Amino acid sequence: MTLQIGHIALDNSLFVAPMAGVTDRPFRMLCRELGAGYAVSEMVTSRKELWGTLKTSRRANHEGEPGPISVQIAGTDAAMMSEAAEYNIDRGAQIIDINMGCPAKKVCNKWAGSALMRDEPLALEIVEAVVRAALPHRVPVTLKMRTGWSEDHRNAVTLARRFEAAGVQMLTVHGRTREQGYKGRAEYDTISAVKAAVRIPVVANGDIASPEKARDVLAATGADAVMVGRAAQGRPWIFREIAHFLATGTHLAPPLVAEVRRLMLDHLQQHYALYGDYTGVRTARKHIGWYVRALPGGEAFRSEMNLIEDCEAQLRAVAAFFDALAQRMDRIPPASADDMLEPLDAQSADAIA
Repeated sequence: MTLQIGHIALDNSLFVAPMAGVTDRPFRMLCRELGAGYAVSEMVTSRKELWGTLKTSRRANHEGEPGPISVQIAGTDAAMMSEAAEYNIDRGAQIIDINMGCPAKKVCNKWAGSALMRDEPLALEIVEAVVRAALPHRVPVTLKMRTGWSEDHRNAVTLARRFEAAGVQMLTVHGRTREQGYKGRAEYDTISAVKAAVRIPVVANGDIASPEKARDVLAATGADAVMVGRAAQGRPWIFREIAHFLATGTHLAPPLVAEVRRLMLDHLQQHYALYGDYTGVRTARKHIGWYVRALPGGEAFRSEMNLIEDCEAQLRAVAAFFDALAQRMDRIPPASADDMLEPLDAQSADAIA
């Protein structure tokens, strides 16, 4: 199952969600290697004074990343968002995604992210400005939003029509309001209504944590693609599992422990290369925690890992953990969907869009 964003063809219709502090370049590339057809970057601020910071420069780093390169931008001022689009296009962005889905307070308090859905004229002004900036470069503009601000203010369908008319070429809808955050269960009726209201591709997002759920959400919404967020944390092979199930109706065998060991050690080395030793060893802890959380001895190992402050020692500890695990089992035991959607920890809950 494939689709196009404007003139750009994607490998398949399985997407990695933009997650602040998670979907950096090494993680995006790993998900692509394991079956995702498309990955959107962590959001880049439209505040020009922050572009020179180390945090933003890392987020704008696409060295060696396979295309199409999609960068999500966030902000509240149309002119600044236009300039942010130009800035990222100059640095390799082939698709610009507008963030109107982030529920984090530090984003919404500044009227960015999903807060923009409360100000429809401003939301439309931003979209029009970004489309104008991207058009001369033949860069498609996409947008990610929620179903609305609150239960009483669901306006995704109205906005979807306006965004399409303004030139947006794909819409992703997370099946929750901003008020919900990540609580409760995602609903898909609104996504279905958005799909019926527009002609551009629509992507369904929210609680997709298994091949069966991906199949059911596609059937229920008529969406053109699904976007996976939390369920890919520590389980990036979920994309090939979904792809296999959608193609054959059968389940792919879980990955071998030896394969996960290799993937994880390579991921860590790429992570250190991007962040450096000091930051790398600390920010890698959450990824390691996600990989091992459903494994025998995983919680104890996670506690041990939080005390290690050296990259080489961290690599050795991870290798030893999986070597010991390989003595007990050949394959990684399947994780439940509930495990994959457990509450986010403090390190990653800041802005998963």
